[in-house]
Amino acid sequence: MKHPATHVKLLVVAMIWGLGWTAGRVIATDFPPITAAWIRYIIAVTIFLVWLKITGMFRIPTKEEWKRLAYIGFFSTFLYQAFFMYGMRFTAAGDASLMITFNPIITALLAIPFLGERMTKRLGAGLVIALTGVAILFVYSPNVDIPIDERILGNILIILSAGAWATSTIFMKKAMTTTTSDSLEPLSPLELTVWASVVGLFILTPWAGYEIVDEGWPQFNLEIVSSIVFLAVFSTVIAYV
Repeated sequence: MKHPATHVKLLVVAMIWGLGWTAGRVIATDFPPITAAWIRYIIAVTIFLVWLKITGMFRIPTKEEWKRLAYIGFFSTFLYQAFFMYGMRFTAAGDASLMITFNPIITALLAIPFLGERMTKRLGAGLVIALTGVAILFVYSPNVDIPIDERILGNILIILSAGAWATSTIFMKKAMTTTTSDSLEPLSPLELTVWASVVGLFILTPWAGYEIVDEGWPQFNLEIVSSIVFLAVFSTVIAYV
């Protein structure tokens, strides 16, 4: 096997993201979803910024770069987190982890009009297979303990989260490959992730504030706290750093 360390890292990331679905389900069923996402990103953004500082990568984006980051942050952090957390409130972690695999298909489809890529037979076949798998999961999900109407709603929200993430991927691809008029080089993938997370955190803040005012300050317990910390530290930071 070539580059075994790389394969091990990919395996660890897959395991982290897999456990993230369970953590998301734990949080969403007993905690205000947007408030949870907000706390998650307060932790993650703090760690991200410290990491950029100690590695010498910290630089404030330019005005034109902030415009790009606004789109990326809106889709990758705000919309994705909203659909993800509300979706996990209604569906099972197992269903959601399979629904999110729509992400690469949606990304490939969006790349046709926005990045000039071509529709291929392989992509068409992948789309048919993905749609078939989703249809089977909708009808024959083993998670029968969740009412089917709730599960369908949750699955749809997870698919929408995949669409939000795919859209942000297109914006990131453009941002990584082209330089703005007021910068010397494009932001790196890590820099894009960090600063887009900062943007997303600011967008999440008023909604989280409304949740807290409307529902009161949420009740914490060890399971909730550990799940939020896991999503912040492992699923958001370590998986990307």
